[in-house]
Amino acid sequence: MGSNRRATISDISKASGYSKTAVSFAFNKPNRISKEARDKILRIADELNYFPDPSARNFSLGKHYSIGFLIPQRVEISLSNPYTQDVIRGIGSICQSYNYTLTIIPPLRSSIPEALKNATVDGVIAMGLFFNALENDILKRRGMPCVVLDGTLESDEMIRLNLDDTDAAKTQMSFVLENGHKNIGIISLPDDAYALNTPKGVTTIVKRRKYGYSLALKEHGYNLEDFNLISTDATLSSGKEAALKLLESNPTCIVCMSDIQALGALSALRELGLRCPEDVSIVGFDGIVNPELSGVDLTTICQSGEEKGRKACTLLLDYILGKDVPINNRMDYSFHLGKTFKRIN
Repeated sequence: MGSNRRATISDISKASGYSKTAVSFAFNKPNRISKEARDKILRIADELNYFPDPSARNFSLGKHYSIGFLIPQRVEISLSNPYTQDVIRGIGSICQSYNYTLTIIPPLRSSIPEALKNATVDGVIAMGLFFNALENDILKRRGMPCVVLDGTLESDEMIRLNLDDTDAAKTQMSFVLENGHKNIGIISLPDDAYALNTPKGVTTIVKRRKYGYSLALKEHGYNLEDFNLISTDATLSSGKEAALKLLESNPTCIVCMSDIQALGALSALRELGLRCPEDVSIVGFDGIVNPELSGVDLTTICQSGEEKGRKACTLLLDYILGKDVPINNRMDYSFHLGKTFKRIN
């Protein structure tokens, strides 16, 4: 056998005199063959430097012992967002406790159907994505359960775990208005930020948050269109660039749909020599900012990404293991008054 060729079950079968089935049993179901046969097969396997192919083993068992996570945006954007990192951390901790691996699946919309067809995972967690009839059919045909975080579905069969984004955004904006701010700049996520190619009329996470803003503004006699709003990615640089544009109209407060955007806005203030909150208040959304790490005690809507990841993965793995799990699940949120907000009299 050449040095570059891996030994196979057939090689072990030929060298040992036992069938390929017996060789497979020696590694996967040793109680099905005698101790003598198993010892001989394992000795020859060691001599041939044979190592079982985990993919083949998992195929024979009908399981992969892996959970897939569909990240919500382009890789470089998703993995630069601390909130997404927190979600992945939560998923990973539960996978580890169940002895499962975690597979990251890229988010390009055109690749999702093929990714779902070919993913070697036992179930999928998707954050904020829109699943159409094609993708629902692929999941159903593969018998692959899915938990959708903050997503929009055409099917009522998937397990979902949602924050009440409309209520949370209304709470965020109402606080700003109730504390005297009238000249407000808004940094929004793009309408399709977490649901690429979503059909018109479908209420994505971003649209739900905008609707929450509209409800709060209407209660104070305003419309969303009355304020400067810039849609941009959830990155530091995008938040900074958007804030620099908004600051041209001298807002007293900048409301952001993500904490990473809020930190970018704070960087813009510093670049212009402005103080927060003395000159401009900043309010975020996510609750990901640890003052000990960032040096910022941000005023923000708090939802735990890590807890969301843990809860989603627990729901999925419990379902895979045959337990009854609820279809509709709700995440709580809270409002944190940090040091980046000042009341206007």
